[in-house]
Amino acid sequence: MIPPRLCFGIIAALAECERELIAERTRAGLAAARARGRKGGRPRKMTSTTLTMAMTAMADPQSVAADVAKRLGITTTALYAYVNEDGSLKEAGQALFKQ
Repeated sequence: MIPPRLCFGIIAALAECERELIAERTRAGLAAARARGRKGGRPRKMTSTTLTMAMTAMADPQSVAADVAKRLGITTTALYAYVNEDGSLKEAGQALFKQ
């Protein structure tokens, strides 16, 4: 009779090996997709056009950030990630224009 600890250890080793195989195949699939020109992840809502409109709207001292974000279809957090209160660009906004 095989001791339960030994049986559990063998099953655990097999499961770990299978997990590594799945991770390796996933990485290979992502690399192949990248080579075909596909990019992974969720598409960003902030485009260069939306960013330009956000900069213009935020430059107006009378504008309210929540209203600007609502009109552009983004959250206030996303707006402030790209644009300052005075309409100037933040680092993320500058990176978006460089793309």
